[in-house]
Amino acid sequence: MALSGQVTRSLRLELFQQSKQAAPRIARRTFVSQTPRCPKYERPSKAVRQQLRSFTRSTRYAASQADVAPNARAYIESGVIAGAQNLVDVKKVLVIGSGGLSIGQAGEFDYSGSQALKALKEAGVQSVLINPNIATIQTAHVLADEVYYLPVTPEYVTYVIEKEKPDGVFLSFGGQTALNLGVKMDEMGIWDRYNVKVLGTSIQTLKTSEDRDLFSRALKEINIPIAESIAVGTVDEALEAAETVGYPIIVRAAYALGGLGSGFAENADELRNLSAQSLTLSSQILVEKSLKGWKEAEYEVVRDASDNCITVCNMENFDPLGVHTGDSIVVSPSQTLSDEEYHMLRTAAIKIVRHLGVVGECNVQYALQPDGLDYRVIEVNARLSRSSALASKATGYPLAYTAAKIGLGHTLPELPNAVTRTTTANFEPSLDYIVTKIPRWDLSKFQNVNRNIGSAMKSVGEVMAIGRTFEESFQKAIRQVDPKYHGLQGDKFDDLDEVLKNPTDRRWLAVGQAMLHEGYTVDRVHELSRIDKWFLYKIQNIVDCTHELEDIGSLFGVKKELMMKSKKLGFSDRQIAKAVNSTEDEVRARRKHFGVKPFVKKIDTLAAEFPADTNYLYTTYNATTHDIEFNDHGIVVLGSGVYRIGSSVEFDWCAVNATLSLKALGKKTAMINTYSTDFDVADRLYFEELSYERVMDIYELESATGVVVSVGGQLPQNIALKLQETGKAKVLGTDPKDIDKAEDRQQFSQILDSIGVDQPAWKELTSYSEAQKFANEVGYPVLVRPSYVLSGAAMTVIRSEDELEEKLTAASDVSPDHPVVITKFISGAQEIDVDAVAAGGKLLIHAVSEHIEDAGVHSGDASLVLPPVSLTERTIERVKEIAEKVAKAWKITGPFNMQIIFAENPDGGEGLLKVIECNLRASRSFPFVSKVLGTNFIDVATRALLDKEVPEPVDLMKVKRDYLAVKVPQFSWTRLAGADPYLGVEMSSTGEMACFGTDLVEAYWTAMQSTMNFRLPNPGEGLLFGGDTATLDLAKIVDYLNPLGYKLFAANEEVKQHLESQSKDGSVKVEVIEFPKQDKRALREVFEKYDIRGVFNLAKRRASSMVDEDYVMRRNAVDFGVPLFMEPKTAVLFAQCMSEKLPKKEGIPSEVRRWSDFIGGKPL
Repeated sequence: MALSGQVTRSLRLELFQQSKQAAPRIARRTFVSQTPRCPKYERPSKAVRQQLRSFTRSTRYAASQADVAPNARAYIESGVIAGAQNLVDVKKVLVIGSGGLSIGQAGEFDYSGSQALKALKEAGVQSVLINPNIATIQTAHVLADEVYYLPVTPEYVTYVIEKEKPDGVFLSFGGQTALNLGVKMDEMGIWDRYNVKVLGTSIQTLKTSEDRDLFSRALKEINIPIAESIAVGTVDEALEAAETVGYPIIVRAAYALGGLGSGFAENADELRNLSAQSLTLSSQILVEKSLKGWKEAEYEVVRDASDNCITVCNMENFDPLGVHTGDSIVVSPSQTLSDEEYHMLRTAAIKIVRHLGVVGECNVQYALQPDGLDYRVIEVNARLSRSSALASKATGYPLAYTAAKIGLGHTLPELPNAVTRTTTANFEPSLDYIVTKIPRWDLSKFQNVNRNIGSAMKSVGEVMAIGRTFEESFQKAIRQVDPKYHGLQGDKFDDLDEVLKNPTDRRWLAVGQAMLHEGYTVDRVHELSRIDKWFLYKIQNIVDCTHELEDIGSLFGVKKELMMKSKKLGFSDRQIAKAVNSTEDEVRARRKHFGVKPFVKKIDTLAAEFPADTNYLYTTYNATTHDIEFNDHGIVVLGSGVYRIGSSVEFDWCAVNATLSLKALGKKTAMINTYSTDFDVADRLYFEELSYERVMDIYELESATGVVVSVGGQLPQNIALKLQETGKAKVLGTDPKDIDKAEDRQQFSQILDSIGVDQPAWKELTSYSEAQKFANEVGYPVLVRPSYVLSGAAMTVIRSEDELEEKLTAASDVSPDHPVVITKFISGAQEIDVDAVAAGGKLLIHAVSEHIEDAGVHSGDASLVLPPVSLTERTIERVKEIAEKVAKAWKITGPFNMQIIFAENPDGGEGLLKVIECNLRASRSFPFVSKVLGTNFIDVATRALLDKEVPEPVDLMKVKRDYLAVKVPQFSWTRLAGADPYLGVEMSSTGEMACFGTDLVEAYWTAMQSTMNFRLPNPGEGLLFGGDTATLDLAKIVDYLNPLGYKLFAANEEVKQHLESQSKDGSVKVEVIEFPKQDKRALREVFEKYDIRGVFNLAKRRASSMVDEDYVMRRNAVDFGVPLFMEPKTAVLFAQCMSEKLPKKEGIPSEVRRWSDFIGGKPL
């Protein structure tokens, strides 16, 4: 670090030159990126002369103290930099959240919002958060001063501004939702009218980065090449533009998230359909030349208002351009760019961000010619994006936190890096490890869905794995995506070359199949896939090592060198065992006998050049020492791993709250999770796989005193028994043997019988003939499910014998070791959810929520009401008795959840309560019940686990409340081309929102409006009806809506007759309209012609064909961005809401209330 006198002199000169441009504060690190201008000479001001002198002093000091490690705090306190001179004067800031998790906008945006709230708290600025996502850590008083669970729409945000009178707003921490809202409210003049300052990046910059026309003009001004493109607003203009640009082309929608509404077109026909669909999602689309096959890279850039600008991280996509970056495998830092390419793109990124005037954080995406220095800018996101969360995690540089501080007026040189604590925020991280991100898709849950991946994103979550080599990092990431994968592997493909050429969600499996089993060379795979050869050669190393192990064929032939080599390449014990025909436990024993164990390393943004002080950890075999000492003997908390359908941010809330409670009880904690947890929650955060092997490695290294398996969803539950029995780990809470008794259908049922708790008739079967016999005895419909399942995977309701035969073959594929279970399915029953905590078999607290939908809709897709409105006190009391019996029978300590159905008694008398499921772990609804009842269920559960300060039992359901809350699902049908928007026993929602109200109508009214891109149909517009006419639900809906003056349409005569004859007052007039089923473009014109703004389609069952009228109606409502109501109970309820709430009244509606006002304080 010693600086020679010459450097000192040149730095003085450079500073003097710069000072004439009157830049307020400057840090040495930024000189590389300051663009010299030619100012006219002025004598430097006094402040600058002062700064010059102190800079010279510090440079001399640096030269004399060369070997002292840097310390950000001491550096800033030494007064070298005049701190915080231009802070923005705000007392109360509105933070706009991103709403329910959906494809394209998941937990990453949530993470950035939480960081912004943290920065506000530190600055002593009050925060008001609007975010209806009840499942997240963000919406709690720990982070935000006030929370509103309301729709993120201009209307509701304006109401909150009127009530709270904030003087600032953050728009860049809530994904595309917040950004679009901010731009819209600016156009409406609301920010000015209420004197609310937009903090950070200005609205004009946001518009420039989102509006394709303005964007291309801005980049041309500084000679930065962008993809040749023309912005258009109609289909005809799009066709004309394509002739100019030349096919193949890509279409993108402005102001859209995750590539929504984009796609590739090879010819005019494809373009016609694509552009028509894109124009329903956005008023402006971009027709541009396709650069498919080029490399794709991204830079994360931070800039402050004083023009200090650094790039924090760069990333490179494993998949070439053509696959949306959210659906690509991504590595950071980039691996295949030359130094020249890297710096060319870095310089361009800084130039762009300065020119656009971004204040805060921003990412720039590039297409780079694979064999030359030609590049194009694809897009700039002037907000925190999905990749900024990845970059924060990958580098240990808290981007969102820093961006929030910049928004408040701080500059980079005066901010310490909150994670490393040894550098300032004006320091570019350098990494001595490699991070691999792999997306997680759940496309197999949907019927008819198109599995190709392209420019529109379809993945529901992503994992990030850290290693010291690409091979290690890549294989770790594969296992994190799904525990069924052992590492690099293949799969069966009908046409392997086709999948390599045109990617699907199984693309990496195709690469594995080709190279591991089909003998494809690197050159051949590269020709087909355009994946860079560098990556393929690395994969070849894994392939060679696999073959080497297979050739030896027995564990005893594996010597220490080969064991070490395979571990360095990221092989798991199970993977090695499979190759040498052994078992995981035997491989583990031999590996430990050789002394081959992983080392724990810190995520070190300083590449070990300076000491780093972080608790972000990962394990690797490519090391010789540990970075930490193991003196904590803390408790290991297992998180939920990758976000997927059925296990998402709710379990994060549970794991984080358990960790915070353990801390409060004086325990040290080590958390193992893969992505979404923040750095300051646990004493140690391991970014690792939730596999038996890795959990035991960490447990043994830490000499931990216990492990918590009940707060991370299903994954930790699946390894609990093995951790205890084989690994001899101390599992806190309910004994894993008892957990096993609840998971195994046979034992579960016997115990329920023994304690006198009812359940539907069921049988465990191994053959089709037995199944047929049972179904005929109890009568159809029946429910088929495999044992050990998360969120209804492979569960199906079967209504006839033909279906039974067809479906049984599918269920046996799911878990061959477990036979299938067939249960009598009770139609028309009501479903009840119970979330509870017990200690030593004694019930401590419980919550009883009711579903609005009938049983048969998966509980994750159902709308929950708490406190329940239709259950009697006696029923709630009986439910509590069942919970007490279950807690006692399974000796439960910790959280548990039950689903119970309430059915009519055929013999008269009290209704029947039958238990259909019981999970001895925290459930998806724990955050919801905790926040609604104002009691942290996880905190109570954690005390029970430790048997420390356990509270006395209390019956929260006995408390009278003057409010209720409704939790509704967030679906992402728009993203899943072809999927049938229909609810069944398989879970299909990706997120959830909840809103409060004084009654059901008020709460459900707001909750439905919180769903993404929901546009309320206004009186006078058209509504289209379809579906089952055997019930009166459609007629009930029409009775509610007819007086409001909507135009009513049906697609066939039968529905028209039904609506006109069954409605109450006989004044209903329904028009039958033409309904083309196979021509999407013609159908869109029909929707436009009749101004159809809402669709009610209540079909009895899922469609069997793609030309089924009801399927076409549901699917196209989603594709055309029209609200779809396809479940009878909720459709009728929303119609009731519309009849009571429309036309809207003057003034602030009663549902606009702080969360703390509803629940009476801030107990959480």
